Amino acid sequence: MAINTRSQIDAMSFRPASRIASIGVSKILQIGARANAMKREGFPVIILGAGEPDFDTPDNVKEAAKAAIDRGETKYTALDGTPELKKAIAAKFQRENGVDYTLDEITVATGAKQILFNAFMASIDPGDEVIIPTPYWTSYSDIVEICGGVPVLIPCDAEVGFRLRADQLEKAITPRTRWVLLNSPSNPSGAAYSEADYRPLIEVLLHHRHVWLMVDDMYEHIVYDGFKFVTPVAIEPRLKERTLTINGVSKAYAMTGWRIGYAGGPKALIKAMAVIQSQATSCPCSVSQAASVEALNGPQDFLKGRQASFKHRRDLVVSTLNAIPGITCRAPEGAFYTFAGCGGVIGKTTPKGKRIEADSDFTDYLLEDAHVAVVPGSAFGLSPYFRISYATSETELAEALRRISEACSKLQ
Repeated sequence: MAINTRSQIDAMSFRPASRIASIGVSKILQIGARANAMKREGFPVIILGAGEPDFDTPDNVKEAAKAAIDRGETKYTALDGTPELKKAIAAKFQRENGVDYTLDEITVATGAKQILFNAFMASIDPGDEVIIPTPYWTSYSDIVEICGGVPVLIPCDAEVGFRLRADQLEKAITPRTRWVLLNSPSNPSGAAYSEADYRPLIEVLLHHRHVWLMVDDMYEHIVYDGFKFVTPVAIEPRLKERTLTINGVSKAYAMTGWRIGYAGGPKALIKAMAVIQSQATSCPCSVSQAASVEALNGPQDFLKGRQASFKHRRDLVVSTLNAIPGITCRAPEGAFYTFAGCGGVIGKTTPKGKRIEADSDFTDYLLEDAHVAVVPGSAFGLSPYFRISYATSETELAEALRRISEACSKLQ
């Protein structure tokens, strides 16, 4: 039997593509896996990292899915969405946002993440730049890189409300800029752009006609304190010809596992995105599409109750964190996250003698000492901060916050 040499073994081993060389497993997933492993070992870990509502999908939506199965709607559908779902999406855009899209200006995919991937794959050439304010959902930059683009990350800290300013945008635009990507309300900061916040950015974009705008409105229905949600195309219709407006049913309707995202945009872009989808997943799940029709067309009154529940939890988290020496927490306008500053604990020492040098050291300490899993700001491109998801029970939240406060009191 031949003995393989070291060079032969190396040649046979797997070699990942260069396009993913700089992309690793999400820090959020790493923390979740570590926390779950600790739970299996018997530690009473509370995980505050979930990016999904703790509510169930509404009953009328589940019934619509069952009815679709009983009707035999389990076959392939139109490539980028059934006519029924596209009509429901068009009605939603007009009713809630005051924006009109024809059916061929609408696309449906297997989650908003696929919408992002389709759009960037269909429009980015190697070296094209995408401006992304930080903190940001980390998939944004990873998808840009996989598609051959260059993420241009612009830090936007708590002092500016975690929002991009017009002067920052103007300075970042180059001849290679293809897109600006904005998320309102934001994951991870909960910050949202009002019409007054958007207008200066829109003025910059009107002067740079080669730059397109992508907006992720996924948390549209989770806003607080009378904040009035608005999407850029509703403010400035002239941007419609180069804007992709992304949304979905995951957050508002607690349908994360149903995997339906959608977007409205220029026909040429929507057609190009369909080409990408045709060679990837083809159509989204037929049953999930039927459920989404009911979600968008059915009763919407339950949204206010869920919004109020999230607000109560937000207020609990913000007030408790701000009472901890060394921690500062801005009250977010929306979503179900806080993005608290932990600069006041950097440089301190844990009871075991380890010096906290970065926000990741602090979150490691909270997991090991307090058995609370949160995500460091560095995972979202901005330090020193940490993200808490308050999409969990108030009882768990209160206990987690008590543990965080106690752990901070032990720092020297």
